[in-house]
Amino acid sequence: MKRSEHSWPDEYTYPSVIRSCLNEYKLKEGQIFHGSAIRSGVSKDLYVGSSLIDFYGKCKEILTARKVFDEMTERNVVSWTAMVHGYLNVGDLDNAKRVFVQMPERNLTSWNAMVGGLVKGGDLINARKVFDDMPERDVVSFTVMIDGYAKVGDIASARALFDKAPKRDAFLWSVLISGYAQNGLPNEALKIFQGMELMNVKPDEYIMVSLMSACSQVGNLDLAKWVDCYLSQSSIDIGQTHVVAALIDMNAKCGNMDRANKLFEEMPKRDLFSYCSMIQGLSIHGYAEQAVGLFNKMLNEGLIPDNAAFTVILTACSHGRLVEEGKHYFETMKSKYSMVPSPEHYACMVDLLSRSGQLKEAYELLKSMPVESHASAWGALLGACKFYGEVELGEIVANRLFELEPENSSPYVLLSSIYAAADQWLDVSHVKNKMKERGLRKLPGCSWI
Repeated sequence: MKRSEHSWPDEYTYPSVIRSCLNEYKLKEGQIFHGSAIRSGVSKDLYVGSSLIDFYGKCKEILTARKVFDEMTERNVVSWTAMVHGYLNVGDLDNAKRVFVQMPERNLTSWNAMVGGLVKGGDLINARKVFDDMPERDVVSFTVMIDGYAKVGDIASARALFDKAPKRDAFLWSVLISGYAQNGLPNEALKIFQGMELMNVKPDEYIMVSLMSACSQVGNLDLAKWVDCYLSQSSIDIGQTHVVAALIDMNAKCGNMDRANKLFEEMPKRDLFSYCSMIQGLSIHGYAEQAVGLFNKMLNEGLIPDNAAFTVILTACSHGRLVEEGKHYFETMKSKYSMVPSPEHYACMVDLLSRSGQLKEAYELLKSMPVESHASAWGALLGACKFYGEVELGEIVANRLFELEPENSSPYVLLSSIYAAADQWLDVSHVKNKMKERGLRKLPGCSWI
């Protein structure tokens, strides 16, 4: 176009080529077009300037974006909104708020940008204030706020806002279903899906992935089969990586290992998540040795395990009492992969050693932890002390738990049982008196049958 004798780039040309650089995040090329716009004398044009602000803001060149903004002789709601977006993109909430307040006029996009930026920055209180001040709201406004509440665990506020939404699309339903699933409320997620079905809203793959996550938590095989069947009859492409990975995870955790394995073997390329789903499914259903074999196969294929993968395999070793394998993986993560074991990894090892009767070694491992250990790890060791009748170590572990969880009655009950098994009835009485002094009660047992 520039070489043509009959045409020349103008203020309508540059916004398009600048946007093409933005899509690929080609900063250098965008800067070249900016220079060309300056030489052509159109850089301060309203549309060119707005495109440049948007480009530099999304490329996180916020100082350049602000320079372009300040040099513009004319600004409209698009250029102001682009500047707000730019500040939000680099996490500068203060300047984003300042520009938003200074805006001579705002449209729905401006309001949604501000709400979304505050939610992303974790400032839900101010995000809700801006949301409540909006002269009008669309489904995007509600989705952003509901997603924000769900991600911080305030599912009650998310649901209350969902019920107020005048219009609900598939994405809004997906956000709520995902919120319930991620916050450990799978049954509620399933109820929301059923409500969506009654409203004749067609689920997309994201809704189905969230639904499969909820099914995985419930562990209901019949429900998992229904979801699997529903998916096969829908128009959703189950060949998509995230969909098939969720299918494998759901079937594995619900006990349909044949179906999970079939899906796993048919995958053209297996990732870490798919491997971990299969390993965890095998572990849950008592196939610890197969889980170890699959983990080794994953390593042989060149996949690098992360923290979660090591938690999965150490848990499998614990369930199967595979002590040597567990010790090997625990050392491997430190020596080969230069990873610092987390409290979860230590807890898995303590549980493994405790189940196998190696209580002293489990205790020494707990003491050697570079970070504060979880109460769950000490609890596993105390349970093992009861099982193996270790009175002296049981006293030490119980006293540590009294410090970590002073309001929890379980350590007192376990210690009392350890004393009772050893016929130390005076000590049993002492523990019970201690519980009364602290106002603690033994939780009544219940059956899930």
